[in-house]
Amino acid sequence: MLRHLPLHDVHAAAGARFAERGGWDIPLDYGDATAEYAAVRRHVGIVDRSDYGLVEVTGRDRVKFLHALLSNEIKALEPGQGCAATLLDVHGKVQVMLSVWVSEQAILLVTPPEMGAATVESLDKFLFGEKVDLRDASGESTLLLLAGPQAAEVAQAVTGASPPEPAWSHVVGRFGSSQEVRLVRGGGETGEVEIWLMAAGTAGAELWSELVKTAGRPIGASAFESLRIETGTPRYRQDVDETVLLPEIPFADLVSYSKGCYPGQEVVVRIRDRGHVNRMLRGLALDGDTVPPAGARVAAGDVEIGRVTSATWSFGLKRPIALAFVRRQHADPGTAVQVLVDGAPPTAATVSALPFAR
Repeated sequence: MLRHLPLHDVHAAAGARFAERGGWDIPLDYGDATAEYAAVRRHVGIVDRSDYGLVEVTGRDRVKFLHALLSNEIKALEPGQGCAATLLDVHGKVQVMLSVWVSEQAILLVTPPEMGAATVESLDKFLFGEKVDLRDASGESTLLLLAGPQAAEVAQAVTGASPPEPAWSHVVGRFGSSQEVRLVRGGGETGEVEIWLMAAGTAGAELWSELVKTAGRPIGASAFESLRIETGTPRYRQDVDETVLLPEIPFADLVSYSKGCYPGQEVVVRIRDRGHVNRMLRGLALDGDTVPPAGARVAAGDVEIGRVTSATWSFGLKRPIALAFVRRQHADPGTAVQVLVDGAPPTAATVSALPFAR
């Protein structure tokens, strides 16, 4: 059964068309995806992210516990700071991608949709007497995202606060009838300024209304996928899953090489120092106007060299683009390839570095 966002009726009243995404009924667009894309590139747009998971980590050993498990630096983070990170298995394969928000009383882990409970379960396996409590708090809060050059200004106007520029920095503001909201600087998923807003679930409609009155443009999945793929941001369960080695994807902001041991660290360091991966996540710029499905084959001559993981119409480049895993020998930008879909002629494509040049 499809799950509805808590603000589903609000989106419907705004003219949203809906489509299934990962088991959720998500706004596809609000009538004009081209204008929604332009709003993020030129001004600001508002995206409902309340389908994302949220894990609350408390207890006196929470910092030490997470520092020993996640791929990025945790111990050095002060309240009001954060980072992006992954949980790997011992083979260096990605079990979840998440963002870490450190506050005075807890550490919050924001996970991909439907990954809150699974993340708690994965972390719980490593608890051996540490004073740590893990709680799946998914669905308890409203999570919204402002994206665009004016995101910080809109956040300030609505809440009286705006987080510092370093990614994943956060502050607390207020809106409406003195409701509290946490504002978090995003990590550049769209290539623009991003501000996450987290408020009580009961305050979601009021916060959305305040943002729409100030910024004016809700953004659906069609425009957001164009933004995300143009920027080369992999999405967990779509471009990345538990079969993917961390070094196979763009991962510079997900790892610390100075923090010490964590599951999978040996593999990540060995690949950096003495080896290479056999495939890489790259962009594809396709000829024509047909967007290929996920899973479409990528070929060089008669040899299959990879698979498309996600694809979209690029409103910025005015052509289909995709993310795909391709063999290392064919991963150089500018390499000519073909995308193969059963029952259709081959489509010429060119390998692109990430992000795509706009």
